[in-house]
Amino acid sequence: MTLSVHLQHHFPGLNLDMAFEAPQGVTALFGRSGSGKTTLAHAIAGLFHPDQARITLSGRLLTDTKAHLNLPPHQRRLGLVFQDGRLFPHLTVAQNLTYGQRFAQGSAPRPGLDAIARLLDITPLLARRPAGLSGGERQRVAIGRALLSGPQMLILDEPLSALDQARKHDILPYLERLRDESHLPMLYISHALDEVARLANTLILVDQGQIRAAGPLETLLADPDLAPALGLRQAGAVVTARITAHHADGLTEALLPGAGPILLPRLAAPIGASVRLRIAAQDVILSRDRPEGLSALNILPTTVTRLRRGDGPGGMVQLQLGESLILCRLTARSAAALTLEPGMPCFAILKSLSVSA
Repeated sequence: MTLSVHLQHHFPGLNLDMAFEAPQGVTALFGRSGSGKTTLAHAIAGLFHPDQARITLSGRLLTDTKAHLNLPPHQRRLGLVFQDGRLFPHLTVAQNLTYGQRFAQGSAPRPGLDAIARLLDITPLLARRPAGLSGGERQRVAIGRALLSGPQMLILDEPLSALDQARKHDILPYLERLRDESHLPMLYISHALDEVARLANTLILVDQGQIRAAGPLETLLADPDLAPALGLRQAGAVVTARITAHHADGLTEALLPGAGPILLPRLAAPIGASVRLRIAAQDVILSRDRPEGLSALNILPTTVTRLRRGDGPGGMVQLQLGESLILCRLTARSAAALTLEPGMPCFAILKSLSVSA
């Protein structure tokens, strides 16, 4: 199932000119606030009428301004989740959930209320009203309501931005479960790269109303030329590993394809499971020779593939780590001292890892 978007619109001080295709899986629209992400999402959902647009979902025409076609939101079969949940305060959780069912179309079998409540762990909340729920609980109910509308695609517009860090960590596993178990295509809008790295398969980088880059998440996050647009402090690659052992000292061992084993804090996932690892560029140290006597447990052989000099004192180095690419952020002085150049072997010392099982 593919979402195809071609859109142009003029705002005072900002011209939107975007074209992309979102394949099956989770596609993330990522960019700074004010870059046009939410306007784009609203145009896809039929909540905003752009100057020019052609939008299709699996070949079904949603918007075509040249043909004067613009389906109303309730006919688009898109499940919408906003950052504030937008639940009906006078209805119980169960009534909010079933409200979405009235918009379901077609006779194809779909999960019912009980199945969605179990998926999102909200069965104990069904008799309560929104005022008595936490922010994370309200967002799970909003997601459930969208799912029960029988959508062909789910659009989540900054669904975690109104939550504190603890509530974000609570709800992210449910979004991962939704991704893995429902197989429903999702368009995920966010300016938080850690959320995008955990959830998305495809990344679309939006910058000042334009599409700066679009493609597989792992490829774009490892591109040193995109690091400034993604945010130097957030820059980092995502790699996939397979769990091979759980050790008695509280560590989990995983295998990076082509690179060898890596040690992680203990994970609950079973042996054989795949895990997605986020390696921040600022958490990678480089050494020409294999260092000895360090407390770091993960010292891996890599090869320099690309270097990008920054405008200031820093830069980015792209490294081949087995079958994957990662980034290292370092100063120009360090790069010169190491005499780094493409093709040079070196060792990457990983200070920390963010894990999404």
